[in-house]
Amino acid sequence: MEKVVILARVSTDKQEYERQITELAEYCRKMGWEVVRIFANKVSGAKTNEEREEIQELIEFVKTHQIQRVVCLEISRMGRNTLEALKVIQLLNEHKVSLYVKNYNLETLDSEGKVNPVASLICTILLEIAQMERLTIKERMASGRKQYIEKCRREGIKMGRPETYRKSIEEYKKQYQKEISLIRKGLSLANISAITGTSINTIRKLRSIL
Repeated sequence: MEKVVILARVSTDKQEYERQITELAEYCRKMGWEVVRIFANKVSGAKTNEEREEIQELIEFVKTHQIQRVVCLEISRMGRNTLEALKVIQLLNEHKVSLYVKNYNLETLDSEGKVNPVASLICTILLEIAQMERLTIKERMASGRKQYIEKCRREGIKMGRPETYRKSIEEYKKQYQKEISLIRKGLSLANISAITGTSINTIRKLRSIL
């Protein structure tokens, strides 16, 4: 029985996430593939492969556990852009691990473990389309925000949070987890600010909370 891992996109909607896992797991069962691990992808599109823990763990896992295939629902989640995604696919190919994209029934390696050139071309095209869609959405959001700001200025509407708004301690802890970790390790305010980019005043406030 072939060993496979599932790479799934974690949605903010828990039900959507569970549906993906269920669909992929059921497909693997029908194909006679043994799912040995599930990697969940919940990450900002701005992160590189090196910053994506689940991708790094995935590569290390397939290298050491004799995995034959990585199964995903859609290829757009392999990387923030075409280049990043192709890097992941290349790493998998180098270790004779095939990527199977269920939505398009695409397999990057053939039965002999060789790169499937047709699948590689289609994957590249699909990634380019996905990247164009993301850029289009980003541009529309920026345009919409600009129009909203201009409208608020014309109508004298004040933007931003109410002046009475104050973050709770729990909100601070959730938002500044890395900074808090560095504070507890005893690093100076200046060093923490240099590492994280957070202002010294904010770090000082976090230290007082702790």
